[in-house]
Amino acid sequence: MEISGNAFSAGLSGIQAGQRRVEQAASEIASNTVPAQQPAETPPQQQVSPGPETQGNTSADLAESLVGLTQGRNEVQASARVVETADEVLGTLIDTRA
Repeated sequence: MEISGNAFSAGLSGIQAGQRRVEQAASEIASNTVPAQQPAETPPQQQVSPGPETQGNTSADLAESLVGLTQGRNEVQASARVVETADEVLGTLIDTRA
């Protein structure tokens, strides 16, 4: 009797893909620079403050990275469930044959 590992392979591939997505999103979040809070005092004339369009892009990029992080987590959880189910099915098959 030959047992195919397709469910295990699909689950492991999904876990690896989710892990890569989480690592990429975490890297993007870590490298994202958030502008520092300006003190209440008037800033010196030489200091350049970021414009509103720059802050909007940073927020959008951060939001996309956070969504990617959540997607990766969900992908890993779903794939882990696939592996667990394949393990249960294999155990049932072995118990039935024995």
